[in-house]
Amino acid sequence: MNKLSIDPTNGACGAIFVAAGLFFGYQSLGQEIGTAFRMGPGYFPLVLSGILIVLGAIIAIQATRVAGEPIGAIAWRGMFFILPAPIFFGLTVRGLGFVPSLFITALIAAFASQRMRPGTAIIVALALTIFSTFVFSYALGLPFQRFGPWLAWFGA
Repeated sequence: MNKLSIDPTNGACGAIFVAAGLFFGYQSLGQEIGTAFRMGPGYFPLVLSGILIVLGAIIAIQATRVAGEPIGAIAWRGMFFILPAPIFFGLTVRGLGFVPSLFITALIAAFASQRMRPGTAIIVALALTIFSTFVFSYALGLPFQRFGPWLAWFGA
């Protein structure tokens, strides 16, 4: 008799996908669903939740077919820098403006890697800021302040 082996990484990933799909699917039932031709505000979230549940189930089933490596150590440094970066951006984009908020956010996120050096992080943050400003402000013409009211004192 064969012993059932489970890849813990894929098993956990599949379970998280299924749980998230069930949660958001349940939440979308509070909205009007409508039909495929007259979609209500809850229709699209319900469809996406169903897709997430199916993908999670597929991943969980695949986890039973292949023995995987055990889950490694938690990357605390990555979580410490990656998770606060978008929160910082959301809290400061109106006050600082798009350009400084994005630059600082990219700097924060860059230090999630142990191999990132300060000079390289500044270059990456600067390149990302220039590219994003060009795309979102000039090419797409999105109406946002490049420099916010918190920097008015500095003459920006």
